[in-house]
Amino acid sequence: MYPVICYGVGCGQAARYKVAATWSDGQTCELKTYAIACESCIVAQWIDAKRRRLGCRLIPGETLEEPCVYELVRGSRDRTLVRREDLESAAPA
Repeated sequence: MYPVICYGVGCGQAARYKVAATWSDGQTCELKTYAIACESCIVAQWIDAKRRRLGCRLIPGETLEEPCVYELVRGSRDRTLVRREDLESAAPA
């Protein structure tokens, strides 16, 4: 298996978290990934994802929830990932 590396600019560390938001077109529902991050970069990546979400344009029938932080577990499906609200609440708003 290949290593999953943090999206942080110049980071290169192993990723431990996924920053994603639930997206739906009314029929399909999935996580839209904004970032994959290590312990050091997670707060910055989560804040950036929240900023980027504001720029998303949706067509009628589409929904896009706020980005959340999830534990990244190799080989796991998105619907089984554990949300880390503790990391979200620790970040500045």
